[in-house]
Amino acid sequence: MSARLRGIARETEAVVEAGRYRNAAGQDVSIERAVAAARSGTRLYGPDPVPVAALDTDRTPHIEVTAESSLAAARRMTGEAPGRVAVLNYASARNPGGGYLNGAQAQEEALCRGSALHTTLLRVPDHYAHHRAERSAFYTDRVIHSPAVPVFRDDRGDFLDAPYTAGFLTSPAPNAGVIRRQTPEEAHRVPAAVASRAERVLEVAAVRGYRRLVLGAWGCGVFQNDPAEVAEAFRALIGEGGRFGGHFEQIVFGILDRNPDSAVRAAFTRTFA
Repeated sequence: MSARLRGIARETEAVVEAGRYRNAAGQDVSIERAVAAARSGTRLYGPDPVPVAALDTDRTPHIEVTAESSLAAARRMTGEAPGRVAVLNYASARNPGGGYLNGAQAQEEALCRGSALHTTLLRVPDHYAHHRAERSAFYTDRVIHSPAVPVFRDDRGDFLDAPYTAGFLTSPAPNAGVIRRQTPEEAHRVPAAVASRAERVLEVAAVRGYRRLVLGAWGCGVFQNDPAEVAEAFRALIGEGGRFGGHFEQIVFGILDRNPDSAVRAAFTRTFA
């Protein structure tokens, strides 16, 4: 845990509560209305399949694997073209924001430090209560959608001159490491669980009207999912012949890894080559 990141988290919480921040130019930037709208619009979907109207499948999606963070990818995409962007949050099943408030450093915590995501997750306590009561490390196919959340920091923690907004799709991957240790006889079910949950995430994205997504190495860190299996789960859904093939316009797998020869990123690059 990092004291510096704890400090940033405390400051982010104060910014969200106040509804404003001061940028590097000394200007007061209001996010009050955006935060209120994101909170009120947050909804929980699943675990059952989410009904989706007829999908458009006539597009040739632009799919890329990049060495950037989820928020860096979302910011770049927002600046490149119009159209809302949704980001997959590799979530804790039992704690809103994971270890964000304690200074932990993983993808969900970074999303919460840079945006008002954390306050929207507090709107759906039933999601976390269910997973605390249900001890299975497979978790469930539930997805929290937080719409148009203001993002106001960069990856260094610096305030942006002006915020942008992104949707967030919050869903925990199965904790494959715990499953292999505690119930090894069930480990063979992990790939199917990943595939089912990925489908639920894409259903929610489609229902909420997104055509541009930031995905990535979901559950491939502390949860120890196989990157090749996660990549294949998404390829089967968004690739040619998949249920969502041709529906989305742009999908970025942002995989931040200090190792230039990242085995995780390489698994996604091979899958989507």
